[in-house]
Amino acid sequence: VQLVESGGGLVQPGGSLRLSCAASGFTFSSYAMTWVRQAPGKGLEWVSVFNSGGGITSYADSVKGRFTISRDNAKNTVYLQMTSLKPEDTAVYYCNARSPWGADYWGKGTQVTVSS
Repeated sequence: VQLVESGGGLVQPGGSLRLSCAASGFTFSSYAMTWVRQAPGKGLEWVSVFNSGGGITSYADSVKGRFTISRDNAKNTVYLQMTSLKPEDTAVYYCNARSPWGADYWGKGTQVTVSS
């Protein structure tokens, strides 16, 4: 099982980034896919989730209207489109896969830094 995040980097305030999380080793379409972040010196913060069926998505209030989660089950990939980025969005962003029966997988994260 593998989850590999990519797309992080340094961006100026107001800029955009698209994160990707490529999955392998499990039935991707059966898993809810979540993005979680951890800012320097802080705990994990849930960002967004895309459920495994029905196309239901949800967002933290801190990113609502600025971030969009999507998934491509044919490519076993989940995305996080981030716009209007703020310095407080600076964090390591992790991808999580969770099944209805309790299987739970994590990626190693990708760094996003928002700074001028």
